[in-house]
Amino acid sequence: MFYVYVLKSLKDGSLYIGYTSDLRKRLLSHNNEENRATKYKIPYKLVFYEAFIDRIDAKHREVYLKSGWGLRSIKKMLKNYLKQ
Repeated sequence: MFYVYVLKSLKDGSLYIGYTSDLRKRLLSHNNEENRATKYKIPYKLVFYEAFIDRIDAKHREVYLKSGWGLRSIKKMLKNYLKQ
């Protein structure tokens, strides 16, 4: 399985979108400062994920969620949760 995930920084509330085959390991690597893109905004909390059988499908979904329309749709979907 492959997972597209959305993390919320507990430091500044920003979102990070990515994909992986091991969601638990990836979340730990983000929070352990092993990712250059996210190390300055830790800690992170997992706020959303989707599972895919095919890696290509997961990658396409990640690219979409990082686009303008995708980011708007994920923020709308998580609107109440992201206020916290």
